Amino acid sequence: MSARTNTTAAAGTWRLGDLTVNRVGLGAMRLTGTAPFDRGVPRDRERSIGLLRRAVELGVNHIDTAAFYFSATRSANELINRALAPYPDDLVIATKVWPGRDSSGAWWWATPAQLRGQVEENLRQLGRDHLDVVNLRVPPSRRTGSIAEHFGALAELRDAGLIRHLGVSHVTSGQLAEARAVAPVVCVQNPYGIGSPSEDRSLLRLCGELGLAFVPFFAIAGSGREAGPAARDSETVCAVARAHGVSVAQVRLAWTLRQGPHVLAIPGTGDPDHLAQNMTAGTLRLSDEESARLSSLGG
Repeated sequence: MSARTNTTAAAGTWRLGDLTVNRVGLGAMRLTGTAPFDRGVPRDRERSIGLLRRAVELGVNHIDTAAFYFSATRSANELINRALAPYPDDLVIATKVWPGRDSSGAWWWATPAQLRGQVEENLRQLGRDHLDVVNLRVPPSRRTGSIAEHFGALAELRDAGLIRHLGVSHVTSGQLAEARAVAPVVCVQNPYGIGSPSEDRSLLRLCGELGLAFVPFFAIAGSGREAGPAARDSETVCAVARAHGVSVAQVRLAWTLRQGPHVLAIPGTGDPDHLAQNMTAGTLRLSDEESARLSSLGG
């Protein structure tokens, strides 16, 4: 690999426990196909491998992935392993468990006892002896339920040396408190972006007060979620993008990073051009007036 240009350094760094990462990272969901999971055409293998290597050259040292990120012929974890192993010393790979997909692609949700198998699956695919960060991804059906038993099972795996740090994903403030009573939490990974409701903003602020990383997903896609950004974006966002001569995605990422020094971005893409644009989002300086206009948009 060539020397790193560290484009991402402009946005600064934050710590995930004892691990320091640049605030602009990479999400791996779109490496496997033109649409997530099995809803698209598998991407060219060498193109995805090249994109991962280029991301590291640009300064990415935080990659978010999952064993269930796979299409008919591509696995995100396997692509990461092929592209980047032996891994750079400063590279942090975060994954998530609780949801899973069987070999035919059908979804299932793990019991606490089954979480070890999901962790080991990630270890095998990534070729690691331990996982840097594992997020407990809470299912929609459990948004008001207890996560203590599942999080406790992950805490035991951390004590056993399979996991270095723990995080939670798609949680409420109550569930975050419940998890922190069981074991240390280094990050919260929830959907967040321009137009998010006040409940989501309050959790972001709470993480800042606690010194926890807040790692939003769908920061670019917004309400489009896995499908990606809507064809017609908010005119306000488009106007700001035109004023700076940048893409709408760059505006959304810059606004997200502006929400606090503890906010990390993990934009996902399988397109090298989009990768280059996303990595420079930390250099985009929105004015206070622009940021306020974007913040006022409803979800």
